[in-house]
Amino acid sequence: MEYLIDLFLSLAVAGFAIIIGLDRERAFYPTVLIVAASYYVLFAVMAASGRTLVTEIAIASGFLLLATIGYKRSLWLVAIALVGHGVFDVVHRLLIENPGVPHWWPGFCMVIDVIFGNLLGWRLWRRRLAIR
Repeated sequence: MEYLIDLFLSLAVAGFAIIIGLDRERAFYPTVLIVAASYYVLFAVMAASGRTLVTEIAIASGFLLLATIGYKRSLWLVAIALVGHGVFDVVHRLLIENPGVPHWWPGFCMVIDVIFGNLLGWRLWRRRLAIR
């Protein structure tokens, strides 16, 4: 059920960002990536061990680095990292035991990540075609 709810929520948020022009700002998608990656740290603070917290911080730092480099160099890296975070959401439970993560969160976050990553990729591709 979280997939269906999140599909509509993601499309509504993405549509709103497009309509008011938020997604035209270069920092928008890198910020989405940073926020998405930070939630696992929050969940670890709420209920996990110190070791899990350190692991979640290390992984979130990697996505923060990708968002920063992508912001400075190429938003294609941010698009790829957003989709990559969606993949991470799918395998998170297999890699890290974090009892603070709600059971519905990985699917919920995955849908947002994949939609926003693909939306950014589509917008970058469309702009590239328009330049030719």
